[in-house]
Amino acid sequence: MNRMNQMAARIEKGLNLIELVMVIVILGILAAFALPRFADLGNDARISTVQGAAGSIRSANSIVRSACLARPACDPTAAAGTVALDGDTVDTVFGYPAATQAGILDAAQINGVDFTVVAGNPIAVQANGAATPANCQVSFTAAADANTAPVIAVDVTNC
Repeated sequence: MNRMNQMAARIEKGLNLIELVMVIVILGILAAFALPRFADLGNDARISTVQGAAGSIRSANSIVRSACLARPACDPTAAAGTVALDGDTVDTVFGYPAATQAGILDAAQINGVDFTVVAGNPIAVQANGAATPANCQVSFTAAADANTAPVIAVDVTNC
């Protein structure tokens, strides 16, 4: 009976050194394959950020245009004007938002904290931390005349 207890105690000790090394090797192999899948999530996040900003700019453009057309105080044929939107005044060009901070960026609620803003016409909203910021942006070109809508372009080729 004494031998039976000794064998049972020896069997129930747990992992031996070889088994432990094999578990570590298997975990290392799994980590080597899984790490590249999760290491490049920053690129996908920047692409999603730029696409979200583009959607916000498109929506704001439509809302400002609709507000201008609905209000008699706003002239959609004027080269410069303003429209009140949620207690904020938005600069307009031919009834569309202007390509400025007081225009499209205020209407879309985009600021220079979350993005890098490059002023001008077109105004560019770039993702922070992009490898090539000029290739990870949404740009807004103001309306050229009363019959031409603004141009919104998205570039996410190198985020």
